[in-house]
Amino acid sequence: MLYNAQPRHPSVSNRVSLIGIPTDAGASRRGAVMGPAALRVAELGEKLTDLGFVVEDKGDVVPVTGARSAANAAEEIMALARRASAAGEQSLRQGARPIFLGGDHSISMGSVAGVARFCREQGRELFVLWIDAHGDFNTPRTSETGNIHGMSLALLCGEPEFAAQCDPHWYAPVDPHNVTVFGARSLDKKERELIVSRGVEVVDMRLIDEFGVAPLLRRLIERVASVNGHLHVSLDVDAMDPAIAPGVGTCVPGGLTFREAHLLMEMLHDSGLVGSLDIVELNPFLDQAGKSAELLVDLTASLLGRRIIERPAFIEAHDSSAASELEAVH
Repeated sequence: MLYNAQPRHPSVSNRVSLIGIPTDAGASRRGAVMGPAALRVAELGEKLTDLGFVVEDKGDVVPVTGARSAANAAEEIMALARRASAAGEQSLRQGARPIFLGGDHSISMGSVAGVARFCREQGRELFVLWIDAHGDFNTPRTSETGNIHGMSLALLCGEPEFAAQCDPHWYAPVDPHNVTVFGARSLDKKERELIVSRGVEVVDMRLIDEFGVAPLLRRLIERVASVNGHLHVSLDVDAMDPAIAPGVGTCVPGGLTFREAHLLMEMLHDSGLVGSLDIVELNPFLDQAGKSAELLVDLTASLLGRRIIERPAFIEAHDSSAASELEAVH
């Protein structure tokens, strides 16, 4: 294979920071706490190094230990959010792209908040691509399960029920109009109503079945590119079909196929807009011989530039021409 990982956008660094956040405090099933270790065993760092990236593994943001109740689970999540936010913001300040290794999706409360703080300081618009079978836009009032990993996006978008937890020393909100949930196929009734009322874009599996990944993603890429935005990708393993990614506690049939997922990552790389990444919900206890961990590592490699072979010159020319036309329009 010919690997080409040179960043295509001047604001995108070829330095990468790996930040582990081992927790399953937000989920109903234990095991995602082992996710960061499984991604490292699957040689995430080594594969990114082979692509030409300067990779620094920052280790893990360590959770609170001890017996867990609902109250101290929430406390653990907020403590991790503060630390993850600081670690991500520091990584970006140092010119490296943070890759947050989960852990359940509650880790994004901190990871995305840190990115949002950095973008606000830089005067750069933040967009979030939430690749997930679920909307994660519940609140304690709307949730059917009470699981906090299903509330991450609602907290990030500033839902009032979370105001007491969102200390401005670590938190900055995300504009819900700049959020796209991609691959959704399981939304709670009240969650769906809240998502619609807040203006979050949802690309569900029906749309993907009907139109395909490429045109739907291209709309988002063009929008982010038009304002030179920072795109944060939050990749939940349950977005993929369980047949190719069984290592998750919230399996929902009918997810992204292997090629759909890789096309998504390859297009995101070509956009040159992705400045930070979450990899979440990997539960090695439920995996099959590392199948899901290896898939997530391969998808990350595609996101960061691994190609089968260089694209033909006429395709590259078309991409450049389209980008120039888009820039002229805006």
